[in-house]
Amino acid sequence: MSTAPDETRAPSTPRTPPPAPPDRVSALAAALAPAPAPDSLPTPALLPVETTSFVDRHHELAEGRRLLTRSRLVTLTGPGGVGKTRLAWRLAARAERAFPDGVRLVHLSDLHDPALVLRAAAEALGLPEPLPARSPLPTRSPLPTRSPLPTRSPLPTRSPLDAIVRHVRDRRLLLVLDNCEHLLPACADLVAALLRRTTGVRILATSRHRLALTEEHLLEVRPLPVPDPDGDLTDPAAHPALTLFADRAAAVVPGFTLSPANRASVARLCHRLDGLPLAIELAAVRLRVLGVDQLLERLDDRYRLLAAAGPAAPSRHRTLRAAVDWSHDLCTPGERSVWARASVLTGSFDLETAESVCADAETDTGTGTGTGTGSDGAPSLRTPYDVLEAVAGLVDKSVLTREEHWSGTVRYRLLDGLRHYGLDLLRRTPGAEADARRRHRDWTQRRVAAYERAWFGPGQREIAARLRADQDNLRTALEFSLTTPGEALAGLRLAGSLWFHWYACGAPGEGLHWLERALDANPEPTPERARALWVAALLLTAADDEDTSRARQLAAEGRELALGLTPDLRRPAAPSAPAEAAHAEYVLGLTLLSGDDPTGAVAHYDSVPAGVPAPGHLPALAALDQVQLAHALVSLGQTDRAVVLCEQTLRRCERQGEDWVRSSALRALAHAYTARKQWHRAESHAREALRRGLALHDVVGVAHSLDLLIDITTALGARERAAVLLGGTDRLRAANLWPGTTCSGRRDGERAARRDREAHLRRSLGRGPFERAYRRGGTLGLDELVSYALQQEPQQAVPETPVPLTARETEVALLVAEGLANQQIADRLVIARRTAEGHVERILGKLGFHNRSQIAAWATAQGSAAERS
Repeated sequence: MSTAPDETRAPSTPRTPPPAPPDRVSALAAALAPAPAPDSLPTPALLPVETTSFVDRHHELAEGRRLLTRSRLVTLTGPGGVGKTRLAWRLAARAERAFPDGVRLVHLSDLHDPALVLRAAAEALGLPEPLPARSPLPTRSPLPTRSPLPTRSPLPTRSPLDAIVRHVRDRRLLLVLDNCEHLLPACADLVAALLRRTTGVRILATSRHRLALTEEHLLEVRPLPVPDPDGDLTDPAAHPALTLFADRAAAVVPGFTLSPANRASVARLCHRLDGLPLAIELAAVRLRVLGVDQLLERLDDRYRLLAAAGPAAPSRHRTLRAAVDWSHDLCTPGERSVWARASVLTGSFDLETAESVCADAETDTGTGTGTGTGSDGAPSLRTPYDVLEAVAGLVDKSVLTREEHWSGTVRYRLLDGLRHYGLDLLRRTPGAEADARRRHRDWTQRRVAAYERAWFGPGQREIAARLRADQDNLRTALEFSLTTPGEALAGLRLAGSLWFHWYACGAPGEGLHWLERALDANPEPTPERARALWVAALLLTAADDEDTSRARQLAAEGRELALGLTPDLRRPAAPSAPAEAAHAEYVLGLTLLSGDDPTGAVAHYDSVPAGVPAPGHLPALAALDQVQLAHALVSLGQTDRAVVLCEQTLRRCERQGEDWVRSSALRALAHAYTARKQWHRAESHAREALRRGLALHDVVGVAHSLDLLIDITTALGARERAAVLLGGTDRLRAANLWPGTTCSGRRDGERAARRDREAHLRRSLGRGPFERAYRRGGTLGLDELVSYALQQEPQQAVPETPVPLTARETEVALLVAEGLANQQIADRLVIARRTAEGHVERILGKLGFHNRSQIAAWATAQGSAAERS
């Protein structure tokens, strides 16, 4: 039977360290090495023999060895079952030859009395004198520099700690303290004394909680990286999580191997288990009675399913629940309460979200019941500061994972297994889960409303990035609202308030999904329904390539509903009915433009009153009225008026520091100059629109800009480049990653123009060159395609003043310049892929860049400048 990879000690015979070769041992070390101990002394605790294979952790091993050369105290931290002990054993074995007096291992997992820590350390060190079982633990006050004088008493008069220090004072050894988290004060006191009263002893500790000593260097041990189940799995050996599962599965099902038939299922299983080695090994054991797909189906009850490690494993690792129980028992009551309440959050979340969900409501009485507290009777968390302290404690105990966002903010994440554990605790108190989910939904609504008010302003890129980071929690809030009795109207309000996220930030299809569900659940005539109807129509104009009649019907229904509503003074937070009618008017004009009726669109937009906007009117849509009118005018040959409208809109956007409408106005200008055949001016505006659209992940705008650039590039004679862009946009549309409409919105005419464009490129390039360029474009992703479209621009100059990148960000930038993808960067630096993505986004934000190619050019230029200097 396989054993868990983290802290599972194999029954073994001690392994004697091999002697260091003479050329590797300094003369000074040889001179200081103590004489061999007499045979009568206790046998020191050496490293155990490994009885199962060690999954590749070469990056962590390299980082651990580097830290051990720089620091005398290195602590491996991470959640239970992640593999800290096995990694520590391997680190110690590889570093063994650097320590003339060897490596000693102190097992602490089975100890519960802090007074026994010194005895365990003494036994591991082979201390020749017996220690009393209970001796007063030292405080952290300054330690004496001189040992007490020895007496002739058969028992030592010095303290046990003094005896240990005296025993190792002149030795060079590595002491491994395994599983310190439940005995932290005693371990910290022992380590502090060894660090301050010896010079040759180094300590390698494993703990779910740091020791909190100033000399401590931390090495976070994260779960194994898991590949995308739908990605390239042709080389399973490149994915440690899959390798671990296959190795342990073969031990219980002889002949089991990864094959094309089961790779995707194994990858999904490992993904559901967070890449946690203990969980993966426990799952592999279940293959004796279940298939991989059956395991996947039963993972919702993972704490009962994964319970078969066997008697050889430590008690805390015989089941997945035992491993998590161990972590839970180490938490304070406040930390347990935050753990339980935060379990309603999915994906990553920031501190403000944790404070809103986990702090007690203002109506709480402080009794600790009925407000989401766990079954442990945790006291109330009265203030956000109480939540902050609990979050800090959970990070220290490796329950919460800390992640950095590109904006400089810190986010947190509960591994899925820990989140399910917290939900189990939360559900033990009636009403606690619904209360926590309602708090989360209400907080999400307040945050989204604030983002909507600020959208037409300078913070759009940050808002877009934050909403992308909160995507999982947006879905959670919407799902709760639309599946919980009495909450459907709040779900409709939230789905409608997110119009700018769905439309401007690349998620029209998902927005339609939520809006259709919310509209079905809310048939009553309300301002929220009026809002949702025109938002759904707006998204249909981007997502539906076939028929605009459905969009026109929804927009008209929303307008009529809004005009027929009377203000409800009891609901001041409801959307303004006159404003919703005006928003529906904008969408109606857009449906005319998308339906090949530019004349009707011009008449419609010209008929919209230009007076004082109604309270609650969205300034972004008011500005877009003029942009869509400009597109319609270009289609009718009225480019002069179109240019004037675009320039007026650009000036307004510049005053507000706004990006999204500005990119639309630039694209309309490019459209106008294309109609005038002023190709270079058109190219300049289209590229600027492309850059700004990509920064917001506005796939609708990016698609329109690229369509324009294909025409412009063809006209300028760069036909091969145009064919590459055509292949890229066609592939993205075929994969449903791309909207169906074109820049001008005219579907039928633009389809015919596209066919003519392809035929022209095929004739002018020749069939073979065209198809090669077209296929090349089909291999490019969105970011790569945009980078290719912008490639002809001159490289950005290196800033004269230093750019404030951190050392880690600079390292990531250099790896980007080497051509590494985010997962490869994560593997190289031993960080999570999400952390690598955050670093790349932060670099883009700090440098004002929009794609990886710009980062690579900047990093290369920086390196050249450094060499010249």
